Amino acid sequence: MAFDGLMTRAVAKELRDRIVSGKVEKIYQPETDVLVFTIHTKEGNVKLLMSSGSSHARIHFVKDAPVNPAEPYPFCMLMRKHLNAARILDITQVGSERIIEITFETLNELGFSVNKKLIVEIMGKHSNIILIDMTTGKILDSIKRVGFDVNRVRQLLPGLIYEYPPQQDKVPFDEVESIREALDEAVNDRSIMNLVSGISPAFAREAEGHSDRTSFILQSAQLAASGDAVGRGYFDHEGNPREYYFMKLSAYEDVCDTVEYESLSECLEAYYGLKVTSNQTKQKAQDLMRAVNDLLNKKYLKKKRLSEDLLEAENSDELRLYGELLTANLHLVKQGMKKVDVISYYDGSTVTIPLDVRKSPSANAQNYYKKYGKAKTAIKEKQIQIKENDQELAYLESVAAFIDKSASVEEVEALRQELTETGYLRPRKRQGFKDKKARITPLRYRLKSGLCCLVGRNNKENDQITLKMANKGDLWLHTKDIPGSHVLIQTGGGAASEEDIFEAAAIAAFHSKASTSENVPVDYVPIRFVKKPAGSKPGMVIFTNNRTVYVTPKEGKKI
Repeated sequence: MAFDGLMTRAVAKELRDRIVSGKVEKIYQPETDVLVFTIHTKEGNVKLLMSSGSSHARIHFVKDAPVNPAEPYPFCMLMRKHLNAARILDITQVGSERIIEITFETLNELGFSVNKKLIVEIMGKHSNIILIDMTTGKILDSIKRVGFDVNRVRQLLPGLIYEYPPQQDKVPFDEVESIREALDEAVNDRSIMNLVSGISPAFAREAEGHSDRTSFILQSAQLAASGDAVGRGYFDHEGNPREYYFMKLSAYEDVCDTVEYESLSECLEAYYGLKVTSNQTKQKAQDLMRAVNDLLNKKYLKKKRLSEDLLEAENSDELRLYGELLTANLHLVKQGMKKVDVISYYDGSTVTIPLDVRKSPSANAQNYYKKYGKAKTAIKEKQIQIKENDQELAYLESVAAFIDKSASVEEVEALRQELTETGYLRPRKRQGFKDKKARITPLRYRLKSGLCCLVGRNNKENDQITLKMANKGDLWLHTKDIPGSHVLIQTGGGAASEEDIFEAAAIAAFHSKASTSENVPVDYVPIRFVKKPAGSKPGMVIFTNNRTVYVTPKEGKKI
């Protein structure tokens, strides 16, 4: 990713032009490594995001800030104490480094004006956000504390004097005139990076292709400092972010879809919005899927054991036979015998019956009758338990299918909330998000005929569209015996055509566990034949009068 020294200079210029003289109104810390400031300026309020994440360190303006936690982190409380209502005096870049310093003027406890400095270090896994007192030069705190056990050269702890990162043996990009000859002789992009500080591999590859590398680097530095730079985002043909910069990168122009933005912040927000959201969604989905898989494994094991118990109970006729034959042949049994051979009056065969030496002959017979009665009762109980366990398996498999199809952190959190409400997961002691109920917002598709098609993203939404949002005459669809979404064709009182049914069935197949298969069976039925049994799990319904079509999964046109 190309957040190098040149990009830092361009971003610092954009920040300086917009928020110098602005006043800090609110400070939030949505994640452990992210800060968001709301700053009041002459043009209105703006939100400034700073991140020290190892894979997404950056600083830029945002329109949509991340969701805040229910309780603020300690570093956020410290920032509010020192910088709330502070005025921004200046924003500068440190040399050619990926370090931006924001100088604030604020009041101390005695009401005297003091200056504080917030230093944002954008250096990969070493990224950090540090607040220092400019009077003493001491660190008030950092978003990631670095002790001697982590870094023996440079510690970032409260009370220590702040020191800049060690200098590299390279020439800053705005002083490359002094190494013009060496740049001309550099054999590849790596050689250029070993000579010049503050440039990324992507920029080094771009410079390598120019005949006058020195002039190109100096012109790029001037563009970054001018305020005329515009953001360029590069995305693959599936929409996944690949790279970004404040100028063209030839290596990506022909192989990626290029989007030009009006500002660097818009570019960074779009790029990291996709990248961070995708990573967070994958991580949270993996964590939740792991918990669901553990629950599924327990249910599968329970089903196996119940089936074994049921099979044993169903083979209990031998116990009844032993009891009958013992009762009929008590005269052959003596106290203390371990077994007795008797003739079966059913088929004339000899039957060997094990005996308990501690019990009398009649007690042994009654014991076999008792075991037989328990086995018959067990058959009914085990069948009920297996049915209940199968229902829970079906429910958890549907949740697993929804997790697999989740496209955002909000969808994963809604599924976690659903599992918590149904008792499968314990409530978290500290919520990563504010304790709000997930909004019911099913997906909407427009069919070619113009009809609207609703799709549930979880079992609670399935219930909502099937039981609350459906009207008389609507058509309901679901993959046959496969976990997936409820799909509703809103007919508006008319009738859905065959083309509508096949198109909606393809959408239902796409939003199911069989989304990568072909010839997926999908049931469809008028909504009046769909019922929800009392006390059943979310998303569980029964239906009759259904018909089945076979389709290839395909996503429709979203509204």
